Amino acid sequence: MIEVLVVDDDLRVARVNTAYVEKVPGFRVAGVAHNAADALEQLEKLPRVDLVLLDHYLPDDTGLMVVQEMRRRGHQTDVIMVTAARDVSTVQAAMRQGALQYLVKPFAFAGLRAKLEAYAELRRTLDGGGEAEQAEVDRIFGALSAGGEPDLPKGHSATTTEVVRRALMTAEGPLSAQEIADRTGLSRQTAQRYLKLLERTGRARLTLKYGDAGRPEHRYEWATRP
Repeated sequence: MIEVLVVDDDLRVARVNTAYVEKVPGFRVAGVAHNAADALEQLEKLPRVDLVLLDHYLPDDTGLMVVQEMRRRGHQTDVIMVTAARDVSTVQAAMRQGALQYLVKPFAFAGLRAKLEAYAELRRTLDGGGEAEQAEVDRIFGALSAGGEPDLPKGHSATTTEVVRRALMTAEGPLSAQEIADRTGLSRQTAQRYLKLLERTGRARLTLKYGDAGRPEHRYEWATRP
């Protein structure tokens, strides 16, 4: 499990973000803090924190100060800024201080889910270790930038995309277009069209299943499964 510290001064927002995190498979909230001092204290006390979801506007200091102090104390914990701060100077400072992502409030669950799924994919890539060729380096640096909903071409529905995504996410293994159609009530042709879209945008992974004769069956699985 990826252990997350949620930091937000608004108690309601902190509860919502906590609920969002807990809905994403592979993630668990290790603690919640409502100011900078408490965030730093919990980083010292909690057994493990892999990721901090960090608001910038805190009552006793800024989120960027928290990041600076974390690094000064030797904490290399990953940070995703989750804040209403939209000015370019703050975004730039967050990037320079090592924030992996920056999510602007307000946002829906899908926005945070995409960032967390991309973060999980990045961790899996880095945990592989070894040396990296250029293609692998590009994949590592691109892992988080892919953490958004795919751009939908004309004629594609966000609602249908979400239906297919959920079917893939909840499946125990790769599924064919017909199996997606059976689970969702979509036609096979529609399921195939959306599966190809998700595969082209890197959100789904294509595998081939070879039978005794004929063409191999195309099967798909969610590419960022924790």
